[in-house]
Amino acid sequence: MKAAFLPDRGVIQISGPDARSLLNGLVTTDLERLSPGEARFGALLTPQGKIVVDFLIAEDADGNLLVDCPLELAQSLATKLNFYKLRAKATIENQSDTLGVLAIWDGAPAAADSFIDPRHPALGSRTIIGRGEAESMAAAIGAELADAAAYNAHRIACGVPAGGIDFAYNDAFPHETNMDRLHGVDFDKGCYVGQEVVSRMQHRGTARTRTVLMLFSGAAPAPGTAITAGEKSIGTLGSATGGMALAVLRIDRAADALNAGLKLMAGETELQPASREDLTMPAKAEQI
Repeated sequence: MKAAFLPDRGVIQISGPDARSLLNGLVTTDLERLSPGEARFGALLTPQGKIVVDFLIAEDADGNLLVDCPLELAQSLATKLNFYKLRAKATIENQSDTLGVLAIWDGAPAAADSFIDPRHPALGSRTIIGRGEAESMAAAIGAELADAAAYNAHRIACGVPAGGIDFAYNDAFPHETNMDRLHGVDFDKGCYVGQEVVSRMQHRGTARTRTVLMLFSGAAPAPGTAITAGEKSIGTLGSATGGMALAVLRIDRAADALNAGLKLMAGETELQPASREDLTMPAKAEQI
């Protein structure tokens, strides 16, 4: 079992009798389904349906909600949530100065306060710890302490994108980052900010841009490198390591290019999808 402290993650605590209902009316995930030992993956969207910030939400032993989010966006997220709070009985605090996130994978942790990452079965679990406690926590649960780069390589292999690296915040729709496939959008819950746009994309099956796991040989191209097929740009490369990379692609154009015998290139590096099925648009009968 391995564990890694993630220095780019922050923690917001939301407490009070209205904490769950307040957050549930704002984000893509259904917090009525949140239970101890698990987490919900979700996002706060713009009214136009684009991702402002994505996060994991867990509940601690005292019933407080803990939001595991990008550190650089933690304070702005706390500020936005306080703006939406109005008269709700809830306290929203950015506790990133004292709390952080430990990711645990390749085994089941013994920590009672850990929660399962819902995005992918192989991602493992996470636990909120005090900053500076990573070494002692890893020893307590019998895990080998690794660095964040090892976890990110594992995340890439699982095909799970990270905001700010694999896609730009305020510029991507949930479907484009596979949130609908990573259990980050509940289509049968009540209203939330941006719901109308996301629901329309789901019902009409119009999501042609997707995050796809790609394979390559040689040195990894830099994140942000344009992906081309012939002379046409069809996407952008995200994080890459060990011959694997995540890319935001127009999957219809990528499939057409490969069928026509064209190569998908990121600079001088040829890319191949890990699975050609990732480039397949859903049949109408499969669309909700």
